[in-house]
Amino acid sequence: MAAVDGAAAEGASRIALTAAAGELLCLLRDQHGPLMFHQSGGCCDGSAPMCYPAGEFRTGASDVLLAWLSVDGVPEPVGFWMSADQFARWRHTHLTVDVVPGRGSGFSLEAPEGVRFLIRSRLLTDEERARLGD
Repeated sequence: MAAVDGAAAEGASRIALTAAAGELLCLLRDQHGPLMFHQSGGCCDGSAPMCYPAGEFRTGASDVLLAWLSVDGVPEPVGFWMSADQFARWRHTHLTVDVVPGRGSGFSLEAPEGVRFLIRSRLLTDEERARLGD
């Protein structure tokens, strides 16, 4: 398991949450306890961020800890992990976790709520890349 150096540095970050994602995480935290995300490089729903009870998805040497997300109303940070292969492709992007209607994977905690988490991305600016050490 590796942590990304500069996951949040001097006003720059690699990941953020929309208000809707934060609200859903509060609901899921109340139902399931501490949470984590894992973003795989897989196809179909495997390419969407999957939300699990913290520690339920086993991370290893092929995973990168992208950030510890602070969520209003959630007492502990939510880890956001990504496969190292996926991070190699996405390292120059800023990711925003959002929520949209529809069912994602049955393994992700939000599936019974009739919504799914979704990643929206944009390229990091030159200034952000410099602050993050890229």
